[in-house]
Amino acid sequence: MFDFDTLVPRRGTSCVKWDAQPPVPVEGDIIPLWVADMDFPVAPCIQAALRSRMEHGIYGYTVVPQRYYTTVRDWFRDRHGWDFDPAWIQYTTGVVPALSAVIQALTRPGDKVILQTPVYNCFFSSVRNAGCEVLDSPLLRQDLSDGRFTYRFDEQDLARKCADPSARLLLLCNPHNPAGRVWREDELRRVAEICRAHDVIPVCDEIHCEIVAPGLHYTPFATVCAQDWIVLSSASKSFNTAGLQMANIICPREEWRRRIDKAININEICDVNPFGPVAMTAAYSDEGAAWLAEMNAYVAENYRLLHNCFAERLPGFPVAVLEGTYLPWIDVRALGMPSAEVENSLLRHEQVWVNAGAMYGTEGYIRINIATPRALLAEGLDRVVAGLKRLQAL
Repeated sequence: MFDFDTLVPRRGTSCVKWDAQPPVPVEGDIIPLWVADMDFPVAPCIQAALRSRMEHGIYGYTVVPQRYYTTVRDWFRDRHGWDFDPAWIQYTTGVVPALSAVIQALTRPGDKVILQTPVYNCFFSSVRNAGCEVLDSPLLRQDLSDGRFTYRFDEQDLARKCADPSARLLLLCNPHNPAGRVWREDELRRVAEICRAHDVIPVCDEIHCEIVAPGLHYTPFATVCAQDWIVLSSASKSFNTAGLQMANIICPREEWRRRIDKAININEICDVNPFGPVAMTAAYSDEGAAWLAEMNAYVAENYRLLHNCFAERLPGFPVAVLEGTYLPWIDVRALGMPSAEVENSLLRHEQVWVNAGAMYGTEGYIRINIATPRALLAEGLDRVVAGLKRLQAL
């Protein structure tokens, strides 16, 4: 029903993914398989809603209507069994600004914030920008019989880190970027219990919550947590609307919401554009759900292509199981070189752009974005394979 195979030209549109300046000089056109941005047009229902708003012709300061809050609540209640008071929603311009506002609101400089590496790179900068210290509780890698690998929580280490008297927050990624895990209910429940035992506030980034492999399901952290929690959410990753700058902080405790609201206003991230609420309201609809299901199926096939490519042509470079997100995580430790050098070499010689694992707190890996038409992905993977074989032969 929806077309994910046609490549819409993006180069020359001031698009970060296609038009950003690479970190090294490159001759020729780059295939960008890096930043988490899809090359798929947004769902037709979103396009229609934005077109209608655009045709009004005036784009002044925006009040977010009550319908927006109830639409968000209804979506999570009906789709994921998570019911909450719409009054718990605070909107802002993105999940990263939301994360920074929460950290600034609920910590003091010198406090420690627990991360579980490898993890989204902006977690690190948000913690440090607040004057806090990163306290790492690395995920445990598990190698599988099919040659792939996955991750699980290190519960013992997490409990030790939460017991640190300076630990204030745990930043949880669900589904996890870049480990690719869609955390199970029992896993999340155990994390919630550890946080509760040590009075650590769980802050859960669930921006990838709708990008889940067929046959699996996302469990909202709030549904398993007996204590207070904070969830960061947006339609931006799932529906490819990041440029419209709209995200939500969902928090049940009124005192925390007051403090977060102050941080949002201090940082001047309290005003959204006229199109963000319109797009998210349109996305959270039956047609949006239909588009999402087809997109997830398409991404799953793209992952199968990538996995088979590495298994057949580069078996010494294991691929992580991709349960959620569209960002496979690849082990390149066999090269014995820093991942940033791998990224730059692939750019310079093969004109393909991937992300170095070091930026996610774990050396020896690369991250590849597969949310692109399959023909382009196949060409990009050919280049990646050629580059890794070239580096392997050095």
